[in-house]
Amino acid sequence: MAFVFAIGGIASHPTPVAAAGMKVVIVVGPAGSSTANYIYNAKKLAAQARSYGATVYELYSPHATWARVKRYAQGANLFIYLGHGNGYPSPYGAFSKYSKDGLGLNTYDGSSSHTYYGEYYLARDINLAANAVVILNRLCYASGNSEWGSANPTKATAIKRVDNYGAGFLRTNARAVFANGINSASSILYSLFRTTRTMKQAFWADPARSGAYDFSFTSVRTPGKVAILDPYAPSRYYHSVIGDLGMTATSWRAGG
Repeated sequence: MAFVFAIGGIASHPTPVAAAGMKVVIVVGPAGSSTANYIYNAKKLAAQARSYGATVYELYSPHATWARVKRYAQGANLFIYLGHGNGYPSPYGAFSKYSKDGLGLNTYDGSSSHTYYGEYYLARDINLAANAVVILNRLCYASGNSEWGSANPTKATAIKRVDNYGAGFLRTNARAVFANGINSASSILYSLFRTTRTMKQAFWADPARSGAYDFSFTSVRTPGKVAILDPYAPSRYYHSVIGDLGMTATSWRAGG
C-alpha cells in the first residue's frame, strides 16, 4: 500500500479522551533499497497511533510528493518522516535553504527518484497544529550523524547539523523535533499519547538512550530552543531532540 488515508482505528486498550482526534501524518520518501523497510516500520507506527485513537494519514513512496505532503501536513499534531536526509554541514557544498534540512520526496507521483524540499519550503508552506511534535526517523544528518560509510562527525559538526535540521521544522509551529537515526520512534508515541512527561523526559524514556556521552546546547538558529544529543559512543550521533523541552505531553494533546 503506497498511499493510505485512514481515520481512527480500533483501540487495543482504553484511549484517553484528550488523544481522540489527534492528527498524525506519516511520510516515507524514496530511500532506494531501504524504502520497503521504512514503509514497514512506518506502518507499525501508524498502527500504534491509531490504537491511541488518533486520525492517521500515511503517505508512502512512490506517491509521497511535495504536493501531497503539503496538503495533508496542515494542522498535524504529530508529523513523522522516514527517508533520505540532506543536512548541513555535509560534503556537498554550500548551504542551501531550498534543499537542506527538510524532506526527500518523490520527484513526481510514481517516481523512484527524489527531490529535496529544504527548510525554506517547510517554513513557507506547512503549518502544523499548535504544540506539534516532529519525529525524524532513520535519516542521515538529522540527529548529528553522517551518511553510512562516511567519517564520523566532530562534536561541533553534529551540533550544527541538529540545530540546522530543527530550524525549518520549528518554524512550522512544531515545539519539539526528535531525531532517531537508527532505532524505532515507538517510545516517543507512547510518551506523547499515554503520559504527562515533558519532551525532555520523553527523550530520556527512549530505550535507545545511552546517557554516557550526552550534552545539551542552546540553539543558534532558533533562539530560545534547547537541544540534547545523546551519542552511544564518541562521535556516534543517532539520538537527539531540539525545541521547547519543558513542554508536556499533556500540552501536546491539548494543542491546536
